[in-house]
Amino acid sequence: MAGAGQERARHWQYAELPGVDLLRARYVRKTFVRHTHENFVIAAIADGVEVFHHGGADQYAGAGTLALVNPDTPHTGRAGVPEGWRYGAVYPSPDLVAEIAAETTSLRGAPGFRSPVLDDPYTVGLVHQVLRAADEGNALAADTLLRVAVTRLLRLNGGPLPQRVPRTAGARVVARARAVLEERIVQPPTLERLASDLGTSPFALLRAFRDAYGMPPHAWLTDVRVRHARRLLDAGVVPAEAALTVGFTDQPHLNRHFTRIVGVPPGAYQRERKNVQDLRQEPGLRSGTWQKKQLVRTHRAHPHQARPHETRTHQAQTNQAQTHQAQTHQT
Repeated sequence: MAGAGQERARHWQYAELPGVDLLRARYVRKTFVRHTHENFVIAAIADGVEVFHHGGADQYAGAGTLALVNPDTPHTGRAGVPEGWRYGAVYPSPDLVAEIAAETTSLRGAPGFRSPVLDDPYTVGLVHQVLRAADEGNALAADTLLRVAVTRLLRLNGGPLPQRVPRTAGARVVARARAVLEERIVQPPTLERLASDLGTSPFALLRAFRDAYGMPPHAWLTDVRVRHARRLLDAGVVPAEAALTVGFTDQPHLNRHFTRIVGVPPGAYQRERKNVQDLRQEPGLRSGTWQKKQLVRTHRAHPHQARPHETRTHQAQTNQAQTHQAQTHQT
Protein backbone atom coordinates (compact mmCIF):
# COMPACT_ATOMS: atom_id res chain seq x y z
CA MET A 1 0.00 0.00 0.00
CA ALA A 2 1.13 3.53 -0.75
CA GLY A 3 1.07 5.95 2.15
CA ALA A 4 2.85 7.49 5.07
CA GLY A 5 2.28 7.21 8.80
CA GLN A 6 -1.23 6.10 9.62
CA GLU A 7 -2.48 6.64 6.08
CA ARG A 8 -2.17 3.95 3.44
CA ALA A 9 -3.91 3.11 0.20
CA ARG A 10 -3.76 0.65 -2.66
CA HIS A 11 -5.56 1.40 -5.93
CA TRP A 12 -5.36 -1.50 -8.37
CA GLN A 13 -7.04 -3.74 -10.93
CA TYR A 14 -7.43 -7.51 -11.08
CA ALA A 15 -6.93 -9.00 -14.55
CA GLU A 16 -9.97 -11.25 -14.17
CA LEU A 17 -12.26 -8.28 -13.43
CA PRO A 18 -11.51 -6.11 -16.48
CA GLY A 19 -12.53 -2.48 -16.21
CA VAL A 20 -13.24 -2.66 -12.46
CA ASP A 21 -11.01 -0.52 -10.25
CA LEU A 22 -10.32 -1.69 -6.70
CA LEU A 23 -9.29 0.33 -3.66
CA ARG A 24 -8.34 -0.50 -0.10
CA ALA A 25 -7.40 2.48 2.07
CA ARG A 26 -7.16 4.08 5.47
CA TYR A 27 -7.21 7.89 5.58
CA VAL A 28 -6.95 10.27 8.51
CA ARG A 29 -6.06 13.70 7.15
CA LYS A 30 -6.88 12.94 3.53
CA THR A 31 -9.22 15.33 1.72
CA PHE A 32 -10.66 14.55 -1.69
CA VAL A 33 -11.44 17.67 -3.71
CA ARG A 34 -14.64 17.87 -5.74
CA HIS A 35 -14.32 15.38 -8.58
CA THR A 36 -16.20 12.75 -10.57
CA HIS A 37 -15.70 9.14 -11.66
CA GLU A 38 -16.51 7.51 -14.97
CA ASN A 39 -17.52 4.36 -13.08
CA PHE A 40 -19.80 3.73 -10.11
CA VAL A 41 -18.33 4.10 -6.62
CA ILE A 42 -19.25 1.38 -4.11
CA ALA A 43 -17.28 2.15 -0.94
CA ALA A 44 -17.70 -0.16 2.07
CA ILE A 45 -16.77 1.55 5.34
CA ALA A 46 -15.05 -0.80 7.80
CA ASP A 47 -14.11 1.67 10.56
CA GLY A 48 -14.49 5.37 11.31
CA VAL A 49 -16.62 7.85 9.36
CA GLU A 50 -16.30 9.38 5.91
CA VAL A 51 -18.02 12.67 5.08
CA PHE A 52 -18.59 13.51 1.44
CA HIS A 53 -20.45 16.41 -0.12
CA HIS A 54 -22.96 15.04 -2.59
CA GLY A 55 -26.19 16.42 -4.00
CA GLY A 56 -25.88 19.75 -2.21
CA ALA A 57 -25.35 18.35 1.30
CA ASP A 58 -22.79 16.55 3.45
CA GLN A 59 -23.35 12.80 3.64
CA TYR A 60 -22.04 10.71 6.55
CA ALA A 61 -20.99 7.08 6.04
CA GLY A 62 -19.94 5.16 9.15
CA ALA A 63 -18.87 1.59 9.83
CA GLY A 64 -21.27 -0.92 8.28
CA THR A 65 -22.56 1.49 5.66
CA LEU A 66 -21.77 2.07 2.00
CA ALA A 67 -21.01 5.33 0.23
CA LEU A 68 -22.55 5.08 -3.23
CA VAL A 69 -21.85 7.52 -6.06
CA ASN A 70 -23.21 7.33 -9.59
CA PRO A 71 -20.94 8.01 -12.59
CA ASP A 72 -20.12 11.64 -13.44
CA THR A 73 -21.56 12.86 -10.13
CA PRO A 74 -19.47 15.56 -8.38
CA HIS A 75 -18.53 14.75 -4.78
CA THR A 76 -15.78 15.29 -2.22
CA GLY A 77 -14.41 13.22 0.68
CA ARG A 78 -12.85 13.69 4.13
CA ALA A 79 -12.70 12.18 7.59
CA GLY A 80 -15.72 12.65 9.83
CA VAL A 81 -13.93 11.68 13.05
CA PRO A 82 -10.38 12.32 14.33
CA GLU A 83 -9.29 8.72 13.69
CA GLY A 84 -10.33 8.95 10.04
CA TRP A 85 -11.89 6.08 8.15
CA ARG A 86 -10.93 2.70 6.70
CA TYR A 87 -12.72 1.24 3.71
CA GLY A 88 -12.63 -0.92 0.65
CA ALA A 89 -14.17 0.10 -2.65
CA VAL A 90 -15.02 -1.32 -6.05
CA TYR A 91 -15.65 0.80 -9.13
CA PRO A 92 -17.71 -1.17 -11.67
CA SER A 93 -18.35 0.33 -15.09
CA PRO A 94 -21.81 1.57 -16.14
CA ASP A 95 -21.95 -1.19 -18.76
CA LEU A 96 -21.33 -3.90 -16.16
CA VAL A 97 -23.92 -2.48 -13.75
CA ALA A 98 -26.48 -2.21 -16.58
CA GLU A 99 -25.76 -5.83 -17.58
CA ILE A 100 -26.27 -7.05 -14.00
CA ALA A 101 -29.43 -4.96 -13.61
CA ALA A 102 -30.95 -6.35 -16.81
CA GLU A 103 -30.23 -9.93 -15.77
CA THR A 104 -31.20 -9.85 -12.09
CA THR A 105 -33.62 -6.94 -11.51
CA SER A 106 -36.66 -5.31 -13.09
CA LEU A 107 -34.78 -2.03 -13.62
CA ARG A 108 -34.56 -0.89 -17.21
CA GLY A 109 -32.63 1.85 -18.94
CA ALA A 110 -29.56 3.27 -17.23
CA PRO A 111 -29.65 2.04 -13.59
CA GLY A 112 -28.15 3.91 -10.66
CA PHE A 113 -28.31 4.36 -6.90
CA ARG A 114 -31.08 6.46 -5.32
CA SER A 115 -29.43 7.24 -1.98
CA PRO A 116 -25.71 8.04 -1.53
CA VAL A 117 -25.51 6.23 1.84
CA LEU A 118 -26.92 2.78 2.59
CA ASP A 119 -26.77 1.00 5.96
CA ASP A 120 -26.16 -2.63 4.98
CA PRO A 121 -23.37 -4.47 6.85
CA TYR A 122 -23.92 -7.62 4.77
CA THR A 123 -23.03 -5.90 1.48
CA VAL A 124 -20.12 -4.17 3.21
CA GLY A 125 -18.82 -7.66 3.93
CA LEU A 126 -19.38 -8.73 0.32
CA VAL A 127 -17.29 -5.83 -0.98
CA HIS A 128 -14.40 -6.73 1.30
CA GLN A 129 -14.69 -10.37 0.20
CA VAL A 130 -14.38 -9.24 -3.44
CA LEU A 131 -11.14 -7.43 -2.59
CA ARG A 132 -9.83 -10.42 -0.67
CA ALA A 133 -10.65 -12.78 -3.54
CA ALA A 134 -8.87 -10.47 -5.99
CA ASP A 135 -5.82 -10.41 -3.72
CA GLU A 136 -5.79 -14.21 -3.60
CA GLY A 137 -6.21 -14.63 -7.37
CA ASN A 138 -9.59 -16.31 -6.91
CA ALA A 139 -11.33 -15.21 -10.12
CA LEU A 140 -14.51 -17.23 -9.65
CA ALA A 141 -15.16 -15.88 -6.16
CA ALA A 142 -14.26 -12.27 -7.08
CA ASP A 143 -16.61 -12.19 -10.07
CA THR A 144 -19.43 -14.00 -8.28
CA LEU A 145 -19.30 -11.88 -5.13
CA LEU A 146 -19.10 -8.63 -7.13
CA ARG A 147 -22.23 -9.53 -9.08
CA VAL A 148 -24.07 -10.56 -5.92
CA ALA A 149 -23.12 -7.28 -4.22
CA VAL A 150 -24.22 -5.13 -7.17
CA THR A 151 -27.49 -7.06 -7.50
CA ARG A 152 -28.26 -6.60 -3.82
CA LEU A 153 -27.51 -2.87 -3.93
CA LEU A 154 -29.70 -2.37 -6.99
CA ARG A 155 -32.58 -4.25 -5.36
CA LEU A 156 -32.25 -2.31 -2.11
CA ASN A 157 -31.34 1.10 -3.48
CA GLY A 158 -31.64 1.07 -7.27
CA GLY A 159 -33.51 3.26 -9.70
CA PRO A 160 -33.08 5.03 -13.03
CA LEU A 161 -30.05 7.28 -13.21
CA PRO A 162 -31.17 10.89 -12.76
CA GLN A 163 -31.05 12.86 -15.97
CA ARG A 164 -29.42 16.26 -15.63
CA VAL A 165 -31.78 18.76 -17.21
CA PRO A 166 -30.20 22.15 -17.92
CA ARG A 167 -32.15 24.81 -16.10
CA THR A 168 -30.76 27.82 -17.90
CA ALA A 169 -31.06 29.24 -21.37
CA GLY A 170 -27.25 29.05 -21.58
CA ALA A 171 -27.16 25.24 -21.86
CA ARG A 172 -25.91 25.38 -25.44
CA VAL A 173 -23.25 27.92 -24.46
CA VAL A 174 -22.06 25.62 -21.67
CA ALA A 175 -21.82 22.68 -24.05
CA ARG A 176 -19.71 24.78 -26.40
CA ALA A 177 -17.52 25.91 -23.50
CA ARG A 178 -16.93 22.30 -22.50
CA ALA A 179 -15.97 21.41 -26.08
CA VAL A 180 -13.47 24.28 -26.17
CA LEU A 181 -11.88 23.19 -22.89
CA GLU A 182 -11.63 19.58 -24.04
CA GLU A 183 -9.98 20.70 -27.27
CA ARG A 184 -7.59 23.06 -25.48
CA ILE A 185 -6.87 20.92 -22.45
CA VAL A 186 -3.17 21.87 -22.42
CA GLN A 187 -3.59 25.63 -22.95
CA PRO A 188 -7.12 26.64 -21.94
CA PRO A 189 -8.31 30.24 -22.35
CA THR A 190 -9.09 32.49 -19.39
CA LEU A 191 -12.68 32.60 -18.18
CA GLU A 192 -13.04 36.10 -19.60
CA ARG A 193 -11.70 35.09 -23.03
CA LEU A 194 -13.83 31.95 -23.10
CA ALA A 195 -16.98 33.89 -22.22
CA SER A 196 -16.21 36.61 -24.75
CA ASP A 197 -15.67 34.09 -27.54
CA LEU A 198 -19.02 32.51 -26.69
CA GLY A 199 -20.87 35.83 -26.51
CA THR A 200 -21.63 35.85 -22.80
CA SER A 201 -20.22 37.29 -19.57
CA PRO A 202 -17.73 35.52 -17.26
CA PHE A 203 -20.15 35.24 -14.32
CA ALA A 204 -23.04 34.11 -16.51
CA LEU A 205 -20.83 31.37 -17.95
CA LEU A 206 -19.57 30.41 -14.48
CA ARG A 207 -23.12 30.06 -13.09
CA ALA A 208 -24.32 28.08 -16.10
CA PHE A 209 -21.29 25.77 -15.99
CA ARG A 210 -21.81 25.06 -12.29
CA ASP A 211 -25.48 24.29 -12.97
CA ALA A 212 -24.61 21.86 -15.75
CA TYR A 213 -21.57 20.06 -14.31
CA GLY A 214 -21.60 20.71 -10.58
CA MET A 215 -18.26 22.54 -10.48
CA PRO A 216 -16.60 25.61 -12.00
CA PRO A 217 -14.72 25.29 -15.32
CA HIS A 218 -11.23 25.22 -13.77
CA ALA A 219 -12.15 22.38 -11.35
CA TRP A 220 -13.88 20.48 -14.15
CA LEU A 221 -10.76 20.84 -16.33
CA THR A 222 -8.51 19.51 -13.55
CA ASP A 223 -10.82 16.52 -13.18
CA VAL A 224 -10.64 15.85 -16.93
CA ARG A 225 -6.85 16.21 -16.94
CA VAL A 226 -6.53 13.59 -14.20
CA ARG A 227 -8.82 11.22 -16.15
CA HIS A 228 -6.63 11.64 -19.23
CA ALA A 229 -3.50 11.15 -17.12
CA ARG A 230 -4.89 7.88 -15.78
CA ARG A 231 -5.38 6.57 -19.31
CA LEU A 232 -1.81 7.54 -20.23
CA LEU A 233 -0.43 5.87 -17.09
CA ASP A 234 -2.47 2.76 -17.89
CA ALA A 235 -0.82 2.75 -21.32
CA GLY A 236 2.66 2.88 -19.78
CA VAL A 237 3.48 6.57 -20.23
CA VAL A 238 5.79 7.75 -17.43
CA PRO A 239 4.23 10.24 -14.97
CA ALA A 240 6.45 13.17 -15.98
CA GLU A 241 5.47 12.82 -19.63
CA ALA A 242 1.81 12.25 -18.77
CA ALA A 243 1.81 15.46 -16.71
CA LEU A 244 2.96 17.61 -19.62
CA THR A 245 0.71 15.85 -22.13
CA VAL A 246 -2.47 16.68 -20.21
CA GLY A 247 -1.49 20.25 -19.33
CA PHE A 248 0.09 20.12 -15.87
CA THR A 249 3.27 22.18 -15.48
CA ASP A 250 5.37 19.26 -14.19
CA GLN A 251 5.15 15.94 -12.37
CA PRO A 252 4.74 17.46 -8.85
CA HIS A 253 1.77 19.42 -10.22
CA LEU A 254 0.25 16.16 -11.48
CA ASN A 255 1.12 14.38 -8.22
CA ARG A 256 -0.74 16.94 -6.14
CA HIS A 257 -3.98 16.87 -8.13
CA PHE A 258 -3.84 13.14 -8.91
CA THR A 259 -3.50 12.22 -5.25
CA ARG A 260 -6.32 14.56 -4.21
CA ILE A 261 -8.69 12.90 -6.70
CA VAL A 262 -7.56 9.27 -7.08
CA GLY A 263 -6.23 8.79 -3.55
CA VAL A 264 -2.75 7.50 -4.42
CA PRO A 265 0.25 9.10 -6.22
CA PRO A 266 0.55 8.44 -9.98
CA GLY A 267 3.70 6.35 -9.53
CA ALA A 268 2.00 3.93 -7.13
CA TYR A 269 -1.07 3.86 -9.34
CA GLN A 270 0.99 2.94 -12.41
CA ARG A 271 2.96 0.22 -10.64
CA GLU A 272 -0.26 -1.61 -9.82
CA ARG A 273 -1.48 -1.24 -13.41
CA LYS A 274 1.81 -2.60 -14.75
CA ASN A 275 1.36 -5.75 -12.69
CA VAL A 276 -2.04 -6.34 -14.30
CA GLN A 277 -0.70 -5.63 -17.80
CA ASP A 278 2.15 -8.09 -17.28
CA LEU A 279 -0.34 -10.81 -16.35
CA ARG A 280 -2.53 -10.08 -19.38
CA GLN A 281 0.47 -10.31 -21.68
CA GLU A 282 1.27 -13.88 -20.66
CA PRO A 283 -0.20 -15.86 -23.62
CA GLY A 284 -2.78 -18.53 -22.93
CA LEU A 285 -2.53 -18.10 -19.18
CA ARG A 286 -5.95 -18.77 -17.70
CA SER A 287 -6.92 -17.91 -14.18
CA GLY A 288 -6.57 -21.46 -12.84
CA THR A 289 -3.14 -21.83 -14.37
CA TRP A 290 -2.13 -18.45 -13.00
CA GLN A 291 -3.21 -19.47 -9.50
CA LYS A 292 -1.14 -22.68 -9.73
CA LYS A 293 1.85 -20.70 -11.00
CA GLN A 294 1.59 -18.29 -8.09
CA LEU A 295 1.24 -21.22 -5.69
CA VAL A 296 4.41 -22.83 -7.03
CA ARG A 297 6.29 -19.55 -6.66
CA THR A 298 5.09 -19.18 -3.08
CA HIS A 299 5.96 -22.79 -2.24
CA ARG A 300 9.48 -22.40 -3.61
CA ALA A 301 9.98 -19.19 -1.65
CA HIS A 302 8.49 -20.69 1.54
CA PRO A 303 8.99 -24.47 1.39
CA HIS A 304 7.73 -25.02 4.93
CA GLN A 305 4.26 -23.68 4.15
CA ALA A 306 1.36 -25.90 3.07
CA ARG A 307 1.92 -28.21 0.11
CA PRO A 308 0.15 -27.35 -3.17
CA HIS A 309 -2.48 -30.11 -2.87
CA GLU A 310 -3.27 -28.98 0.69
CA THR A 311 -3.63 -25.38 -0.40
CA ARG A 312 -5.87 -26.36 -3.32
CA THR A 313 -8.09 -28.36 -0.97
CA HIS A 314 -8.37 -25.42 1.41
CA GLN A 315 -9.09 -23.04 -1.48
CA ALA A 316 -11.82 -25.33 -2.83
CA GLN A 317 -13.46 -25.42 0.60
CA THR A 318 -13.26 -21.64 0.83
CA ASN A 319 -14.74 -21.22 -2.66
CA GLN A 320 -17.61 -23.57 -1.82
CA ALA A 321 -18.37 -21.73 1.42
CA GLN A 322 -18.27 -18.31 -0.23
CA THR A 323 -20.54 -19.38 -3.09
CA HIS A 324 -23.00 -21.04 -0.70
CA GLN A 325 -23.05 -17.92 1.51
CA ALA A 326 -23.63 -15.65 -1.48
CA GLN A 327 -26.51 -17.80 -2.80
CA THR A 328 -28.10 -18.12 0.61
CA HIS A 329 -28.07 -14.40 1.41
CA GLN A 330 -28.80 -12.98 -2.05
CA THR A 331 -31.97 -10.90 -1.94
